Amino acid sequence: MHIPDGFLDGKTALAAGALAAAGLGVALRTVRRSFPPRRVPLIGLTAAFVFAAQMLNFPVAGGTSGHLIGAVLAGVLLGPSAAVLVMSTVLILQCFMFADGGVSALGANIFTMALVAPGVGYAVFAVVRRVAGKSRRSLLLATAFASWCSTVAAAVACAGQLAASGTVAWGVALRRWRACTC
Repeated sequence: MHIPDGFLDGKTALAAGALAAAGLGVALRTVRRSFPPRRVPLIGLTAAFVFAAQMLNFPVAGGTSGHLIGAVLAGVLLGPSAAVLVMSTVLILQCFMFADGGVSALGANIFTMALVAPGVGYAVFAVVRRVAGKSRRSLLLATAFASWCSTVAAAVACAGQLAASGTVAWGVALRRWRACTC
């Protein structure tokens, strides 16, 4: 789902980058104000774990591969704002160390996988957890369902960015998304 350089037009890359910067700024301010200082090392530990877990790829159709996102895990463990920081850090490292996603598309990738994925995932988790109760089974159910929803939401955001850039037609992007989620 990492968008490489050259796939987004300038205005889409700038718009997504501006949204990513604004979201990251809000997350930083929220964590600074409300995150207990004794728990700050958990942000780094979670980022290291998500980074390592994302190194495990599995084959997907058409010769491509996928990997775990980790956004919901970070959100469940640390809260949604800290999850944004974790995912942004991981994406920046992946971009510059492994060329996962392009530098010009880094803002779009952060928007998709560090804002949309944990935001949607945590919201779904909170709703399912409230409805299903506080048992361990409901925690697992809420996390699994939220992870799936998070991945679908990130895929839709990615498809939307590609379609807005003219890289792929809207009908094709939406058809591909529907085929992946059904």
